[in-house]
Amino acid sequence: MDTEKKENTFQIVGPKNIFPKVTLVDPTNSGYLLFALEIDHRPPIGFFIESQLKKKILSKLKNDVVNLRNNSKVIDTTVFKAMIIPTGRGAFLKKRPSIEIAKFDVVLLIEFDTHESAKEFQKSLEWQNMEETYKLETKKSLTVTGVNVRRIGSVDHSKKGVFLFNYFYADQVKQNLQVWEYTAGWFQDQTGLDNSTLILPDQVNESSYKIINHCRWDHLIDILPSLIFKKSFKEFVLNNFEANNVAAMPILYRLA
Repeated sequence: MDTEKKENTFQIVGPKNIFPKVTLVDPTNSGYLLFALEIDHRPPIGFFIESQLKKKILSKLKNDVVNLRNNSKVIDTTVFKAMIIPTGRGAFLKKRPSIEIAKFDVVLLIEFDTHESAKEFQKSLEWQNMEETYKLETKKSLTVTGVNVRRIGSVDHSKKGVFLFNYFYADQVKQNLQVWEYTAGWFQDQTGLDNSTLILPDQVNESSYKIINHCRWDHLIDILPSLIFKKSFKEFVLNNFEANNVAAMPILYRLA
């Protein structure tokens, strides 16, 4: 392992103190199970075209959601499908060629009343059978249980919008959390973000995603222009990710 990967010093680069510090609320006591699937390969904005396999899987998942909602320990369960998977992941990931780029175009997110409930359900025969069925039909899958470690506000799944799942790879979880919190104020200030649930996976190893951020905007125009046209996004957000050995793999979704 490179010596730089052993370092755990948070570094700030670029302009400082020009955006407000992020406003956080207490994390939830919930447990989360995230099941992400890679089904269709499309250009970044080509996900309005869906294969028959994807349509079949989405239909099955939505039926499964109905059953999952009958579980007294489930608070919420939602299926998402990709709108945009941006290209380009920055120079840092070129230094870590073994890290798989997130290309998950379908996500099932289940929120449980407690962390223990989420872990128990993952071990259940019901989930293992369900998970195996989908894994056999897809190119890649990701199953994560975890807890909420930072929160701007609850993510509303009851209405349409643009939903982000941002799969972060970092050399150190601590640095990932620090740089996320430092840069999150930019999103509040520049995109009007008023919600976010940051999930810390239970199983973290050298090559896994370290944290997964989930949030929502009402419309694409609320977020895309800021990412494309605002110079401060690179100077304040991306450059600080890079300086701290953090890579973001964002995917924008809509409700399935």
